[in-house]
Amino acid sequence: MCGIALIVSGIRLTPSSIIDESISPSTKSESVAFTVDDLKAALRRRGPDSLGSKRVLVELEHGSLSKDEAVLVSSIVEDDETDSEVLFVGGCREMGGHGLFDNGENGVCGQKIFVEMDFIGAVLQLRGEDPVVQPLVDSSGNILVYNGEIFEGIEIGSNRNDAETLMQSLGSCCSCYSHRDASTCVGKNIPELLSSLKGPWGIIYWQDASKTLWFARDAFGRRSLLVHWPSPEDSRLLFTSVSPPCSSINETEGGSINLSYWEELACGVYSLTMGGIHIAKECIEANTYLHTKLRKHKWTNSTLQELINWERKFVVHTREHLHSSGCIIPRGFLQSLMFRPAELALAAMRESVFRRSIHNSTFQEGLVPIAVLFSGGLDSMILAALLHECLSAKYDIDLLNVSFEGESAPDRITARAGVEELKRVAPSRRWRLVEIDGVLSNLVVEMKHVMSLINPARTYMDLNIGTALWLAARGHGWTYEASSDNNDGLYKCVRYKSKARILLVGSGADEQCAGYGRHRTKFRSNSWSGLHEEMKLDMQRIWKRNLGRDDRCIADNGKEARFPFLDEDVIRVLLDFPLWEIADLNQPTGTGDKKILREVARLLGLHDAAALPKRAIQFGSRIAQESNRKNFGSNRAANMASAGSVEFFGS
Repeated sequence: MCGIALIVSGIRLTPSSIIDESISPSTKSESVAFTVDDLKAALRRRGPDSLGSKRVLVELEHGSLSKDEAVLVSSIVEDDETDSEVLFVGGCREMGGHGLFDNGENGVCGQKIFVEMDFIGAVLQLRGEDPVVQPLVDSSGNILVYNGEIFEGIEIGSNRNDAETLMQSLGSCCSCYSHRDASTCVGKNIPELLSSLKGPWGIIYWQDASKTLWFARDAFGRRSLLVHWPSPEDSRLLFTSVSPPCSSINETEGGSINLSYWEELACGVYSLTMGGIHIAKECIEANTYLHTKLRKHKWTNSTLQELINWERKFVVHTREHLHSSGCIIPRGFLQSLMFRPAELALAAMRESVFRRSIHNSTFQEGLVPIAVLFSGGLDSMILAALLHECLSAKYDIDLLNVSFEGESAPDRITARAGVEELKRVAPSRRWRLVEIDGVLSNLVVEMKHVMSLINPARTYMDLNIGTALWLAARGHGWTYEASSDNNDGLYKCVRYKSKARILLVGSGADEQCAGYGRHRTKFRSNSWSGLHEEMKLDMQRIWKRNLGRDDRCIADNGKEARFPFLDEDVIRVLLDFPLWEIADLNQPTGTGDKKILREVARLLGLHDAAALPKRAIQFGSRIAQESNRKNFGSNRAANMASAGSVEFFGS
């Protein structure tokens, strides 16, 4: 897992519907000031193992402006030749020794450098035996910063790092200028390669031969990637895994205001071509800016596109359909009537957790490589039980539980009960419940930091969820250990910090299995078709509403969030089942909602957990109630104000 960023100066984007569609009509970009070191510091919290940077200069070949076509050449400036103290203010950028870009008024002084690209990468290394420093540069001058894991699509050797392997695959891709038609490409093209990958990822890649900048985010948005599109207030193009605090919050005499500077990059593959080596002279504006065209490419994998479309073959339950004793399995997914849907779902989930529990002990400290974000509820109990099956018996498993009401919070109560059930199911495993307590009045500085992490989200609900996730992922809490003479059965409470670098999170379970209250509301008003459309909406917006925020809050602690329920094969299996096998909202809460997961839990021996109702982290931890009292005076006042959707800054 990594923190990645790119700063591009000296380009103008051709007007594009891609940008128009990604920016809310009410959003206004602001001019902000932050240093490269501010950005590096934010990224380094995500990637504590290494930090690197490369600068690419794209300039005119000497004397080429006198010809009909100008010739672009690029060069890479090594780390020690770059100035890390460059100050960015709005669209202006002052650099010692290089040219001055000042919104086109003075052109380019000194060298004729039209485009400057600063790549930054900070690494939390979990794969590969040898240390890796990003950005990666190959012999052809291509540059990659990559954040993610590859589980399928290209073969990753057991001792190899996936970023290095991906770099090799990208280097063999076609470098033609159009990429409009795969038939015109020599070999596999970049959209085709990225469409084949399974796993969470975000990348920024400079393909030198075609003078093309590629940037992309996986189809479900499981890794954060923010963008600032060029604007009148700031003409640069920027990408980053997380925003620097000073680009999120601005102090004024009237208090703090939110700056609408960053947007979540919509899932997809994009390219920005600078015209290849030869460009028309009219693409150069006043000897200052290079005009470029932004394109969004289609996913080329038909199976992936089906998952994105999220269309279920059997939605409406009629008498003609069979029930669980002999359910209809669409699309011939190798299922037979010998297996119940829950058994097939369990197999897919077990494989998903297995993929996400593989780790390299070279960079692991201690005997707890993987932890679970743990409420003791249905989803986290399933993940914990499956992790036990997939992880070597020599390792402990940390269960991270956060509460803002001590031992009285619902999630603390279910977590303690859940650990006891796990001990009955897997008595040989050492389970460690880490009880993490938060008090809002003592977290003023921390919550301001979380505000920058959840940016561009800005509601109290986002802040509450983000704070709970951030505290849980930090892993500072209390645990109970047996006394030196355990014959008396006594335990002592001791301070503990989890050193697990991987954190399993249950995101995606509610969206796919009808776990939210709004799903029941839609079912009551619009029956099965209404339920399907609401679940589809949730899955198609999860990248914007949940995953980017959650990734940033967890990764800020140098931990990698992994989402087993959002594995491509798990999504495929669940989508293949008729909707009534997933949930039956004619049944009461705790029975019909997430029906298939409750059956999975029973197959794992988790009978108590299988009956638990859904409880969101902000309510189970009691942070929502604490926040309501602090910001609205009471829970009742907060409910009347619809506190969850209220923005903590004016937009």
